[in-house]
Amino acid sequence: MPNTLASDFLIIGSGIAGLSLALKASEFGTVRLVTKRALSDSATDYAQGGLAAVFAEGDSFDAHVQDTLDAGGGLCDEAVVRRVVAEAPARIDDLVRWGVRFSADAPRATAGQRFELGLEGGHSRRRILHVGDYTGHAVEQALVERARENPRITIHEHHFAVDLITRRRLGRSGPDACAGAYVLDVEPGAVRTFLARATALATGGAGKVYLYTSNPDIATGDGMAMAHRAGALLANLEFVQFHPTCLFHPKAKNFLITEALRGEGGVLKNRAGERFVKKADPRGELAPRDIVARAIDEELKRTGEDCVFLDITSRGAEFLRRRFPKIHERCLSFGIDITTQPIPVVPAAHYFCGGVWTDLHGTTTIPRLSAVGEVACTGLHGANRLASNSLPEALVFAHAVARHWEGLKTAEAPLAAEDVPPWNPGQARNPDEQVVIRQVWEEVRRFMWNYVGIARTTKRLERAQSRIASLQKEIHEYYWDFLLTPDLLELRNIAVVADLVIRCGLARKESRGLHFTADAPRTDPALAGKPTFIEGARTFLGPAPAGTGR
Repeated sequence: MPNTLASDFLIIGSGIAGLSLALKASEFGTVRLVTKRALSDSATDYAQGGLAAVFAEGDSFDAHVQDTLDAGGGLCDEAVVRRVVAEAPARIDDLVRWGVRFSADAPRATAGQRFELGLEGGHSRRRILHVGDYTGHAVEQALVERARENPRITIHEHHFAVDLITRRRLGRSGPDACAGAYVLDVEPGAVRTFLARATALATGGAGKVYLYTSNPDIATGDGMAMAHRAGALLANLEFVQFHPTCLFHPKAKNFLITEALRGEGGVLKNRAGERFVKKADPRGELAPRDIVARAIDEELKRTGEDCVFLDITSRGAEFLRRRFPKIHERCLSFGIDITTQPIPVVPAAHYFCGGVWTDLHGTTTIPRLSAVGEVACTGLHGANRLASNSLPEALVFAHAVARHWEGLKTAEAPLAAEDVPPWNPGQARNPDEQVVIRQVWEEVRRFMWNYVGIARTTKRLERAQSRIASLQKEIHEYYWDFLLTPDLLELRNIAVVADLVIRCGLARKESRGLHFTADAPRTDPALAGKPTFIEGARTFLGPAPAGTGR
């Protein structure tokens, strides 16, 4: 393989955002899609619940918009919310055209009901399209199949993006622009240069920054960290959504118990069999996720127990096996029969509402660089994501980025190949102490869980900030001393994201949405509509800086 590879468009990431963007962009240009593991290794593949969109009779765009704004805690961009809600049905039709077969509601088909629609927390109507309880897997596989058969998409599996290539990074005069990325080809261990007229980050979230997470191992915040190092504007990284219900079992790893169970009548109980969530919110189990997760966290601290229990046995065995086949099967493998037994659950880090700041076209503050999916902060989620809004957001913004890129199809690349030097490893040598990476990785994840978790205090955040500063020095020295490996790159990235989350948490002197601090437990009305921004060493609360597109 040559050391420098060029294409019209470079996409980093292979979930719903990256794959749908690749399919759209391939209509008018060549695409190289880089993914650090196998093509289907993505958070999308793990999504159980579904996609929120208005299809039901009696539902409306206005109702979906209002539910999203209510959940978002005063930080949603209403123009973005309205756009995503209005475009979601059309983008879901794209998925149907690409081969996704959503669960149909056959008894209502004659009345024009196309899909079986679920109900999840924070939604006032049934509007969750799904494929059983393995929606993400069905979507991912359909998109993977389409991408593999597309001759204009070149797929590079086991390729790990190291850093973005920008004019500013290379010391070039004139306006900054992204020209591609340096990418580690994992098997030979060689860093290659990928050049493109436009680049998109579709790298997903950063749940692995925390000790307990519903995310797959790949969710290490790579795109957020690369964008920050390149000088892009990021926002709202203090708003980390902890999913209320992940399976609690010593042999279970990252297994989510979808919110749809609560939508179908599941109730949360403590070990004594008492329901407790309604003490926090009259909506009980169907309150937004931040409220339910905090209620569980408080109950665990009050009782000293390790978990609470989600009881769905009232719905009967036949319904549960049909509606939730994957959960039923997986729980059985751990000796839990959900048709007769409550499910032990705990909260776990699930979704980043913040990320790389983008405009309505999905473009970042660095020209020729876009961000789409969980890596981006589009303004849809605000301080708390409404359940099942993320996959439609990825589809809508992938479509927007593709339309924006179409206008660049005749433009020149920001840098010519001869202007970009090859990756320089310097005096780096093969690493001789992998235990160092493992030790620091575990330390970051543990103090993030203990100090920067569901409930925070200023003292805990300051302790975390002191520790991450020390660890980043160690990581920086290790990074330049040794040749690159995926483990080292992931450690470097989770440390950057951990630092950004801590900085945003310290900057917001109130409790809002997913950010709860015992030192300021109330929401400050004066801070409504003011995101938390990070640009280089500067952290500040908005409005958005001029020239950022929103």
